[in-house]
Amino acid sequence: MVVRLAEVSELEAINDIYNYSVANSTATYQTEPETMAARKAWFAAHDELHPVTVAVDGEAVLGWGSLSQFHPRKGYELTVEDSVYVHHRFYRRGIGRAILTDLIRRASDLGHHTILASISGEQEASIRLHESLGFREAARMIEVGRKFDRWLDLVYLQLMLPDQG
Repeated sequence: MVVRLAEVSELEAINDIYNYSVANSTATYQTEPETMAARKAWFAAHDELHPVTVAVDGEAVLGWGSLSQFHPRKGYELTVEDSVYVHHRFYRRGIGRAILTDLIRRASDLGHHTILASISGEQEASIRLHESLGFREAARMIEVGRKFDRWLDLVYLQLMLPDQG
């Protein structure tokens, strides 16, 4: 398995992995499948400071990750939000850890100051993964999301990166 920058040709696989989570989990609070047009616009909005990566085995995309702009105001430009999604057939094989470890390294190399992760309170595996790599809970927002006819908490975790100055 290799983690590397994603290519446009992999957007369908990325979208399929994401849409599985839309339909079957609370890993995202999105309730309708992401269209390919929206996925292409999302990809185009990511630049060299906000990479999209994939974990691949040969040509098979096993999972993907991204660093996204946290907020459009200039004062937030060195804060990013991570996303990590793994194909459901490959859970618990270290793929998410490899993707997140790579994103942390990239964020540090790019001069970002901190990484935020917004995770459903019931996604214990994702919370534990982030905590194992140094993230700490920064906030818990009670019943701010709703999916599958139930209210869901949102947990913000944060990792402060080493000062590059």
